[in-house]
Amino acid sequence: MTDAILSIRGLRKAYASGTEALKAVDLDIRRGEIFALLGPNGAGKTTLINIVCGIVTPSGGTVLVDGKDHLEDYRHARSRIGLVPQELTTDAFESVLSTVTFSRGLFGKRRDPAKIETLLKRLSLWDKRKAKMMELSGGMKRRVMIAKALSHEPDILFLDEPTAGVDVELRRDMWDIVRKLKSDGTTIILTTHYIEEAEEMADRVGVISRGELIAAEDKHVLMQKLGRKTLKLTLAEPMAEIPGELAEWNLELEDEGHILCYRFDTNAEKTGVPSLLRRVSDLGIGFKDLSTRQSSLEDIFVGLVHEERAK
Repeated sequence: MTDAILSIRGLRKAYASGTEALKAVDLDIRRGEIFALLGPNGAGKTTLINIVCGIVTPSGGTVLVDGKDHLEDYRHARSRIGLVPQELTTDAFESVLSTVTFSRGLFGKRRDPAKIETLLKRLSLWDKRKAKMMELSGGMKRRVMIAKALSHEPDILFLDEPTAGVDVELRRDMWDIVRKLKSDGTTIILTTHYIEEAEEMADRVGVISRGELIAAEDKHVLMQKLGRKTLKLTLAEPMAEIPGELAEWNLELEDEGHILCYRFDTNAEKTGVPSLLRRVSDLGIGFKDLSTRQSSLEDIFVGLVHEERAK
């Protein structure tokens, strides 16, 4: 990929115990995109982030940050990357302003009070600049972590479970912050347990399971490629069991026999819907309502992980 700001090839991590946390992951992150990395607990999401950020040493493979090896030229890599970890680790007795200012200095950036002020205002933290970290709510602490990660003006921002333990309203605020960062040109990679977060925010989605990247696609392409639709017929009379004449459609009954469900591939040459409806009519099965629903990203994610585990 020509416009990859981050290029990962054959990235592996194995521990002395024999556990393989990552298995030859290949991934390109495009400049200026929001990339969501989904996966169950222990799938390797945090390991991948920690390797790219220089916290964990890989067992093999390469990571290029804007064309430069992240191990050979680690100063370049670290200056380009900001990380907001899952854990809220801050000095409880420091003020918001000094916490963020100190973080900028750690990366060798000269003092720039105007830039810090702009950053804190953008994250709605300026009014809290004198407050001690211990006095802040969980949501505000999360904002400070983002401010710390952005204090040295990185081009790439990693958000590891940015809305974990945050209420719905603050989660929405966080999404707004991420959108603003993207509009500023920041490349964002986020891991999340909230599928709706990826569906709402991401340009592309990757799915990782047991250390392997099993999908990485534009969100809409992934949903079109793997998405299925569900046809639901609300029956005039409840059905105790599905007639044998309907066996070829692999139907399911829901709502104590009141709803007949048919799942089909939207991209198939023949969906089977017209023939199903004809057969239902021929059998004299009456229905009061008919509805279809497109698979969500959550359905797709669950399906992919289930397939991977079944191998």
